[in-house]
Amino acid sequence: MDNFGMKSERRTPSPLSGGLLWNILTVVMLVGICCLGIFFLTIFVNPQASINPFPPSSLPTLAQFPTPTITAIQLDATWTPTSTIEPSPTRTFAATWTSVPTNTPYYVASVTDIFPTTTGTPSPTATGLPVVVNITYMDSSIYHPEAGCNWMGVAGQAVDKNNNPVIGLTIYLSGTLGGQPIERIGLTGTAPNYGASGFEFVLGDRPIASNDAIWIQLQDQAGHALTDKIYFDTFGDCTKNLVLVRFRQTR
Repeated sequence: MDNFGMKSERRTPSPLSGGLLWNILTVVMLVGICCLGIFFLTIFVNPQASINPFPPSSLPTLAQFPTPTITAIQLDATWTPTSTIEPSPTRTFAATWTSVPTNTPYYVASVTDIFPTTTGTPSPTATGLPVVVNITYMDSSIYHPEAGCNWMGVAGQAVDKNNNPVIGLTIYLSGTLGGQPIERIGLTGTAPNYGASGFEFVLGDRPIASNDAIWIQLQDQAGHALTDKIYFDTFGDCTKNLVLVRFRQTR
């Protein structure tokens, strides 16, 4: 007899016990990981999504400024004569001219820089036209230190009645120097070392004295004279080998 005549009973294992339970938990964990990955991917692609608990703040609006418009400076209409003016062959003399204020807005340098103080008295010249001419003499080494005394020339500038530089006017220089004829044409604004409307003519490699043998004249772009022929002297002195001529409109 087995165990006093009683039959033994074998217990059947539960379906949730053992490996089946762990498999179910593994599947649940994988599904959760996939859902969590989709959640983070959605926030990464669209940070403004409604499921994002910490959405980023909105960027400020970019300020827009209007594009500036550059307006070209127009020359004073009074510089263009209404009729052809014949220059007078007679040399005339000018009244006293007024120096340019140091706060003129369009000057590259002040008047004292462009026309430094020199020995002697300047010789202003009237022309009978609405332009006053002033002539002074100085040492050219201020503008051409490399040349020393081996240089001679004529330079200057032209300004309107408000002492603003006028660019594009014709400067005509003619006469004789040392027995040789001279004829030069230039434009204001081509030599900015003498101011925004500066000009310059090189006459030679040494100072030569002359008496009323050279004249200079200011003309508009059409070739009409804005001044008479302004005659001036030159000197064989190294301290006066640069002739500075300043044209200024009076009205």
